[in-house]
Formats: sequence, structure tokens, C-alpha cells
Amino acid sequence: MLPIRARHGHKKFVWWGIIILCLLLAGAVTVFLSQGVHSPKQQKVDTKPAVLAQPQTFSSNMLFMGDVFWGRYINDWSQASPLKTAYPFSRLSEFHRSQYDAWIADLECPSVAGVNMTSAQQEATLTFNCSPDYLPEAAKWFTIFGDANNHSDNQGGLTGLLETREHLKQNKIQYFGHFDPEELKDVCEVTAMPVTIAMDDKTTKKGSFPVAMCGYHGVFKIPSAASLAVMQAYAKVMPVIAFPHSGQEYKTGPDQIKTDLYRGMIDNGADMVIGDHAHWIQSTESYKGHLIVYSMGNFIFDQQDTKEVTRSAAINVTMQLPKGADSSQLDAWLRLGATCESFQDDCLAQITAQGLKKLPLTYGFGVVGSNDADKIVKPATADQQASILQRLNWQKTMTQLQAPYASL
Repeated sequence: MLPIRARHGHKKFVWWGIIILCLLLAGAVTVFLSQGVHSPKQQKVDTKPAVLAQPQTFSSNMLFMGDVFWGRYINDWSQASPLKTAYPFSRLSEFHRSQYDAWIADLECPSVAGVNMTSAQQEATLTFNCSPDYLPEAAKWFTIFGDANNHSDNQGGLTGLLETREHLKQNKIQYFGHFDPEELKDVCEVTAMPVTIAMDDKTTKKGSFPVAMCGYHGVFKIPSAASLAVMQAYAKVMPVIAFPHSGQEYKTGPDQIKTDLYRGMIDNGADMVIGDHAHWIQSTESYKGHLIVYSMGNFIFDQQDTKEVTRSAAINVTMQLPKGADSSQLDAWLRLGATCESFQDDCLAQITAQGLKKLPLTYGFGVVGSNDADKIVKPATADQQASILQRLNWQKTMTQLQAPYASL
């Protein structure tokens, strides 16, 4: 047992410890209260919702080309070149691709794997094929290919066309059209046309807008009235571009059958008609204030024997919603546009279901001449450009256009 003095000292030590602990706790409480009950200090919350930038206008700068082909002798030249599948496209950079939102052309051949026809065999039978091995290179340049022509059935008819579509899809190239213009479900396709969007906060961004591309193969038979009438439903709500492939080859202008057919496309709602097939550049005209191009000629092709078959007129088309136009539905149009890349999608039905109205777009037209003499396509020289414009009768046609269509 501890002595009495020891016990008193122990009690005194315990009490001092309790006092010190209480002082420490009191100090901690004081500091805590001085900083506020809630730590860290609460910030004043701004309850106003963030204002998101809204689309104000948009534009699309498109380049439409004539016949594109990399079979037969182009394949021979390519395989003999160290560039291989890049060979047919090796000078396309000279056309300043970055200035355009989209390139659209006619693919004058099916693209089927495992076809081993020689160039001589293709020449003798006029049975074409463009190997899908070239499509990864083509996809660096082209946005959309048309399949409504007299060679898209050359590898097994529908079987070859379906395989071609699958290869294009795998390479993220959109497509439209059918070799039979009476396959009415395939006449027009709503495409996601790339556009540049101007926002109300002065920024820009890329997007897509629904545009109906309508392909007509009319080489062996004239598309029926029912086929042309397919465009009418699309024309009520969106831009419609007719892309026909018909008429006599190697002529400087259309015959009356072709003229009547192309004018009928305007009568059925097309905003413009941009044609090919003749392998020569043909004339243009303004019909009811709309542009009709009867033939653009060969863009990439293996025909090399005359000046006529080595030059072409690519048509530069601009499409825009003017500043100050009603843009209240523009955001809905652009959101829908992003969903229209799939073939045979339901974009037209969605437009109708959402009650979207046709926008008051304006269009401008220009010409980019090209020449593929010496086996590689490249921009036309100044003299060649002047000759191309003369063949097109371009100046006269431009003066006869009516709003919303005009020369660039």
C-alpha cells in the first residue's frame, strides 16, 4: 500500500491531466467554431443553368465528280507502280481536299473480292470490277459513291452490288443507287452530308445534314414516271440532288431523250441534276432556274486516247442556311443528320414524325477542271479550264439561274 503522501501526489497528477485535456478540447472546439460548423467553407452556389451554344447557320462545300474507276488498265498501272493501291489517287491532294466538306462521285464498277479477270478480258467483254483492296485509299478522299450505272451489275448482278455495298460500308463510304431504276426503294437515299456549323458563340464545328441523293441508271431503259416521282416525298422536306447516268456516249451534248429525262427530274423536285456516263464533258443548262449538268466526263478512268476522254468537269456545289434565316429547327436537323449515314435508314420517316420543315437553303455552283492524261488525274491547266467552261456553256447557264441558285 502506498504511503498517504504518495497517494495524494498521484491524485494531484490525475487532476492536472484532466485539466490539461479539457483545455486542449476547449481550444479545438474554439478553432472549429471559428471556421464554421461546416468545413470547408461553403461557396455560394450559382443556380443559373449553363447556357449552351446553339447552331445559328451551316454550310457545306461539296465537289461532285464524274466517273471513277480503278479496274482494267488502271489496276495494271497501279500494280506496276511502287505506290500500288494508292497510285490512282496519288495527285488528289492537288485538289485541296481540306477545303471541301464532301467529295461525291460515280463508282463505275462493282467492287467484288476474288475477281481475276485480265484487262484484256474486261476490255473484250466490258465487264468491269474495281478491287476492294483500293477502298481504304479511296476512303481518304471520297465521302459518297453512286452505284446507279451500267456497270454496277457486272459481277453477278444483285449479288455483286450487295457485296460492293458491304465493302463501301466497311470503309465508311456512304453510297446510293441501284442498276435498276425500277427498284424504287433504292432510287433515293438520305445521306449524312458533312457540313460546317456556325454557333451563336462565334465558334464552328463539324456536323452532318440530311440530303437526299437520287441515282438514275438510264443507259438501257428510260426510268419510269414512278421512278422519277420517288423524289417528290424527299423534296418536300430536304435538299434533293439527282445524279443520273444515261445518254449516248462520246457526244458533246445530250439528245432530246436525255434532255427530257433530266428536265423531268427537276419537275419532280430535284434541286439540281448532275449527270455523267458520256465519258465526255457535255453542255449544261438552266431549266426553270435550276442547274442541269448533262455529263461531267471521266474523273479517274483508264481511257487515254483523246483529249475528250481525259478531261472532266467536277462541279463545286455550296449549300448554306443564310444568316438571319429561321434557325429554330436547325439543332433538330443537325442531330438527325448524324444518324443518316446508314443505308436505307428511317431518316425521312423521322423528319416527318418530328414535324421538321424544309429550310430556306441557298446554293452556289462552280467548276473545277481536271485532266487524267498520262494516267493520273490532276487539276486542269488554265487553258484546259477555259476549254472546259466553254464546253459546259457555263457563263450563259450561270446568268440564267434563279434564286436560291447562283454562280459562286
